[in-house]
Order: sequence, then C-alpha cells, then structure tokens
Amino acid sequence: MLYIYNKNTNPYFNLAAEEYVLKEFKDECFMLWRNEPSIIVGKNQNTLAEINLDYVREHKIPVVRRLSGGGAVFHDLGNLNFTFIVNADEGGFTDFKRFAQPIIDVLRKLGVEAEFSGRNDITIDGKKISGNAQYYYKNRILHHGTLLFSSNITDLSAALKVRPVKFEDKGVKSVSKRVANISEYLKEPITIEEFINLIMEHIKEQTGGGEMYEFTEEDLKKINKLVEEKYGTWEWNFGSSPDYKMKHEKKFPGGTVEVNLNVEKGIIKDVKIYGDFFGKYDISEVEDLLKGVKHSEEEVRKALSKINLQDYMANITIDNLIEVMF
Repeated sequence: MLYIYNKNTNPYFNLAAEEYVLKEFKDECFMLWRNEPSIIVGKNQNTLAEINLDYVREHKIPVVRRLSGGGAVFHDLGNLNFTFIVNADEGGFTDFKRFAQPIIDVLRKLGVEAEFSGRNDITIDGKKISGNAQYYYKNRILHHGTLLFSSNITDLSAALKVRPVKFEDKGVKSVSKRVANISEYLKEPITIEEFINLIMEHIKEQTGGGEMYEFTEEDLKKINKLVEEKYGTWEWNFGSSPDYKMKHEKKFPGGTVEVNLNVEKGIIKDVKIYGDFFGKYDISEVEDLLKGVKHSEEEVRKALSKINLQDYMANITIDNLIEVMF
C-alpha cells in the first residue's frame, strides 16, 4: 500500500488528486489531506440547492463537486480528510464500516468513545464528527471521509444554510445533523498535525506497511491538467447538476419580481418573469434573451448587459434581477 500525506490545501487540486490516484495507479493507497475553506458537493446533487450562495460569494468560497455520492460538506483547515483506494470487487462497495473502523480505533486510543452510526457516519456522544462516501471504478473502490477536528462550526452551518429558494429537482438532498469537533472530547489536547501522524502510523500498522509516496512532477502535471479540464470548471461543479426548476420572488423599490426557471444541464431552457413592476417594452424580450444562457451569474450578467433593463423593468437593476435568479 502507498501512503500519501498530501499537504496541498487547494480543493480543486485535492479532488482531482483522488481521481488521478484511483484511475492511474494500480497500488492500493491511503491518503490524508485538508482543504482551505470550501464546499464539496456530492456527485448527484444540485449545487445551487445545497449552498448559501450569498455567503459563498461574500467569502469567496470554492465549490467543488466530488466523484462520490452523498451530501454537501463544508471543509476548512480544521477538518481532516482521509481516502482509502483499494482493489476490490463490486461486492465490497458500500461497506462503509470497514473503512471507518480504523479511524474509530485511533479515536479510542485517544480515549474518545466514537462509534459507527447509521449508513455512513462516525459519531461521538450522538454528534457527527465524520461523514463517509464511496465511488466504484473498474474494480477499485474509493472511500473517503471527513474528520471534524477543530473546524469552524459556525462557518460550516452558514455556508450550507440554503436561502428560501424553491427548487424542484431530483438531486440528492443533504441531511442536517448535529455536529461536533473531535478536539472537544480529547482528554489531552493535541494538534491536528499530531492527529494526522497518529492516524498515518495506525493505518501503516494495520495494513502491514508499505511506502510513503510523494507526487512526482509528472503526477502534479497530470493532476493540474485534470483541474483545468474538470474540477476547476463551472461545467463540472454547477453545470453537472441534475435538471431542475427554480422559483424565487423578491420585493424591490421598483416592485415585486418573481422568476421561474427551467434549467437542463446547467443551461436555462425556459424562463418566465412576473411581477408588478413597470416597463416600456415587453418582458418577453428579456426572457428570450436569457434562454440558452448558462445558469451562472457571470453569463447571465453578460447577457443582460446587452440591453437597458430599465426599459423593461423600471427601477429594477441587473443586480436585483440576478439576486432573484440565484
């Protein structure tokens, strides 16, 4: 088995690194890594329905889609991520406890009574400290999980607190649970670096040894190419969301605006704008302008900049309309 302590904290790079090791390596692997503040959404989720977009914009938080299913999670440097990549037949898929148990054993060595709970969580005193997810590829299983060690719980809840926007979609919804940090339960305080070393040494013992591995220049080149072509793109992180309908209404000085969107593969297929605002020209011209545009703030803003919105919605700004559309 290869053991990797990936010290890169860029979430786009780290998600790409997982896929690279899964698909390009033949060896089994255990990897530890952390992300700077970011939101990681499950493969089958509607990204916009899972995040607090205002908070994400304000704090410039990266949003990245992962390969595995499950719900959205907030990462920061107080959260440690672990990844097992093993060679196994399909029958081993969804055996979450097998991969969570070594982590539980480390916590118990530290005097922390952790346990496997439900389908894919590790809990302490009924509070979630780890969520786990899996992905299967050509007889290889990728199992990864979070470990809230000293994470900012306030930021976590704020980033994932969705605004009251009405989405109709088939995306997998995240389930809110009470969470806690491992550091709160330690009898003797340790740093996250010490925690990382304890886990790595324990896994080495349990798996019979192997070698520490550092990404080569060639590895880094290929991982960064994957970031450029996939993990760093709007198409993967937002456009890959399941098709959805969205309805949102807001009142401005120029009147009430209600927007109904039908989005397929990240592209606005249909849009209806209602409200008690006034305009010289018919609002259907704005609707037609928005059809076929990516449901991204940048692209919508670019499309709206081609017209004088005041002619269609007096005293309603482009910022106002975008606020209702996201």
